[in-house]
Amino acid sequence: MSDEKLVQELRNVSALAPRLLADVGGTNARFALEVRPHCFEAVSVLACNAYPDIYSAICAYLENAAVRAVLALHPGVIEHAAIAIANPVDGDLVTMTNHHWTFSVESLRHALELKTLLVVNDFTALAMALPHLSGAQRQQIGEGVTQANRVIGLIGPGTGLGVSGIIPAGAHWVPLSSEGGHVTFAPASLAELELMEKIWVDYPHISAERLISGMGLELIYQTLMRSARDVGEDQLPAAEITRRALSGDCGVCIDTVSHFCAMLGTVAGNLALTLGATGGIYIGGGIVPRLGQLFAESAFRQRFEAKGRFADYLANIPTYVITAQYPAFLGVSVILSEKLAAAHP
Repeated sequence: MSDEKLVQELRNVSALAPRLLADVGGTNARFALEVRPHCFEAVSVLACNAYPDIYSAICAYLENAAVRAVLALHPGVIEHAAIAIANPVDGDLVTMTNHHWTFSVESLRHALELKTLLVVNDFTALAMALPHLSGAQRQQIGEGVTQANRVIGLIGPGTGLGVSGIIPAGAHWVPLSSEGGHVTFAPASLAELELMEKIWVDYPHISAERLISGMGLELIYQTLMRSARDVGEDQLPAAEITRRALSGDCGVCIDTVSHFCAMLGTVAGNLALTLGATGGIYIGGGIVPRLGQLFAESAFRQRFEAKGRFADYLANIPTYVITAQYPAFLGVSVILSEKLAAAHP
């Protein structure tokens, strides 16, 4: 089915009432109402730690004044919902990796009185948004040219490290459900090897996520501080590390972010080779978009291409930072739309 036909099906199937969409990470849960195809209103971000379970967070969102105002303008009972969540989704029971929420999809559907509740991995949803991003919603890093109708890869550091991709299949895209963030990290420089030797003392298995994530920034910073025997603070949250790196106030923070960007380049290059992602590699998550020019000038792209005999192959693959504010809503909406369209052929 073409995109135009899919949009028309959406109008026929779900124009009577808004649909509830959610993008749930380890730190924040983002909610929106889709009032017509790819139009999201009443967007709200709730801290996961503020609620005992996902049902409570959803109820709090639905009781919000902005949500009620949208529902007053778009009457009808919410019947369909979709949740993109930072976790493997395999069966009815969902247990979050980086948060304590656990729930049954079917029980949650009944509790919310929904006809449809779709729950998918958040990076599966984000991957499905990629073909729909405009030029203004992404920033290219380095050179390379997208090849049409080819595999696209996705990687994104946030609370954890999300990895996914999409494969063209006729007029459709097929998303990959991946836990590639948990592959074993391999150092690509002597400086990284020295870091790894210190970190191995506490973590016998060092995954890519252990280093290329919010907790990774904190771990790299702590390790560098211990190595330098610096008199500064030996522990800082990831957000403060990036803030000080951007302001230039802290040399160790600058070094931390430099290591982080280079490591991300290595793992992103691995992903491009593994998938044959000549359609491009996209970078999502909550950390990299905040780094701005610091990321663009980092060693990321050099390390992305540093694959020996395949350097030229990777030099032709473009890399993009996703700059859209809520891209997962777009992706999970596409997945839900296809499910609803299939139910109403």
